[in-house]
Amino acid sequence: MTRLTSDLARPARPRRTLTYREVGATGTPEALPDGYLHLRHSVVVGSGRAAFEAAGTAVTTWRMHRASGATVRCEAPRAEPGVCLEVSVGVGRARLGAPCSVIWTAYEENRAGFAYGTLSGHPECGEESFVVSLEPGGAVRFTVTAFSRPATWYTRLGGPLIPRLQLAYARRLGRTLRRLVRR
Repeated sequence: MTRLTSDLARPARPRRTLTYREVGATGTPEALPDGYLHLRHSVVVGSGRAAFEAAGTAVTTWRMHRASGATVRCEAPRAEPGVCLEVSVGVGRARLGAPCSVIWTAYEENRAGFAYGTLSGHPECGEESFVVSLEPGGAVRFTVTAFSRPATWYTRLGGPLIPRLQLAYARRLGRTLRRLVRR
């Protein structure tokens, strides 16, 4: 049985399947698939190579998600294609888990990040990417790109509130990453 790395170090659940067909579509954010809500959020989190390195590491090792208040249970210490993870918020019975699989990664000179896709059991259906880039002028930009639609009764019931919550979470991640870069 696969072991997860986390604060709880629980065994992994049986493998789940991806819940959408447009796998990898966040790799071309200008052409996200129709039939989904689209999210694009971008913010400068620092400046210079050291800030880029710190931000890229925080994103690809789950540190940004954890520092934002989410619990991350995963199979690996950093993002790599095929790695399964569960991001959750809340506690006890009020905990909402979101199983995902890393779809693609970027470990490049001026770009670092990854995208994960929803697995069966996730409250949404789609894909989300988290990318840090070092721009020519030295600005370090964090960008969240996603396409999703409800996959459960409660996310359908949430209607227009769900995209607002997703944007609020993307903004929170940006603020968290800015704070981590400044340390």
